[in-house]
Amino acid sequence: MCGGLLLAGCGEAPAGPPPLTAAALAAVTDTPGAPKDRLAREVDDLFRDTEGLGETRALLVMHAGEIAAERYAPGYDADTRHISWSMAKTVTAVIIGMLVADGRLRLDDSPPIARWQRPGDPRGEITLRQLLQMRSGLRHTEAGDPPYDSAEVRMLFLDGRDDMADWAEAQPLEAEPGRQFEYSSNTTVILAKIAANVLTRSDDPDTRREAVDTFLKTRLFGPLGMDSMVVEYDAAGTMIGGSLMHATARDWAKFGEFLRHGGSVRGSQLVPRKWMDFMRSPSPRAQFYGAQTWLNRESGIDRDPDKPDRGPDTLFSAIGHMGQYVMVSPRQKLTLVRLGHSGQDVRFAMVDELMDIVELYPER
Repeated sequence: MCGGLLLAGCGEAPAGPPPLTAAALAAVTDTPGAPKDRLAREVDDLFRDTEGLGETRALLVMHAGEIAAERYAPGYDADTRHISWSMAKTVTAVIIGMLVADGRLRLDDSPPIARWQRPGDPRGEITLRQLLQMRSGLRHTEAGDPPYDSAEVRMLFLDGRDDMADWAEAQPLEAEPGRQFEYSSNTTVILAKIAANVLTRSDDPDTRREAVDTFLKTRLFGPLGMDSMVVEYDAAGTMIGGSLMHATARDWAKFGEFLRHGGSVRGSQLVPRKWMDFMRSPSPRAQFYGAQTWLNRESGIDRDPDKPDRGPDTLFSAIGHMGQYVMVSPRQKLTLVRLGHSGQDVRFAMVDELMDIVELYPER
């Protein structure tokens, strides 16, 4: 007689996955572009395994321009704004691209930062291209130990918080401009100030906020229908373009779809396709990073180094602290938005689950 622990040895099949709940099935549309039950299972795994993957608060999958799956954790819904953290960097890169296209900035010129233009200042060699590709050479240490030694923390919360860009641009060089990659939220705040300087000559904080807000609403958020977007500014009126924007999951998906379509919406080209190609082309100093955008290469997109080949190499992402993602795969006609709270210790596992969804869709 077989019993208890010996059942598997007596020919009984091992237990399969639990049946899909009504909530899991309801999250997937009838024509998701992938096997419905498999997609429902993968989405469900992200919401069930909070210990192993962190807290997923919102997940939205778009395929061929239509919602394929959408689900929210209790307490969140389609109207909830979620913080971008560093996904904002990719938005900032689009703004800079518009100003370059307008002829108001030049990619390989030194940007309009007064203190860098003083005779003999070596920071005058930094180009806009180098700032976008995170290779300015400025002393910007993103993560510090203890945390208050981090340049990002000092800029956002301590001695730089009232005028973040001024603090960031005042830092000295630690390397020759262009020579090394160093990911830096401070760098993106400098880019945000450059945009404001182009849009207004005023030093008045309210005037600067209004100039940038108007540009965003008329040139980007309005045309995309991103009506929920809220952008934060510091006391000097500079957009905190590296980390503090808020929008619903659906609006983040609209931004992803805009990127998937090469900078166009409903046939209107908002930013040149050449700029979008630049954003997703590898930096000379980091093959996993483009211009304020993460690429699906080794060491990029929080990938497990033991699983280097998941997803197409053309996939790219806007990524934010604690597991915010807008993943875009043009060859699969796919945009995936995941918003939530996942620590670094579970990030590889969580991204692996997202790649399970990505790989349900064929490349074309």
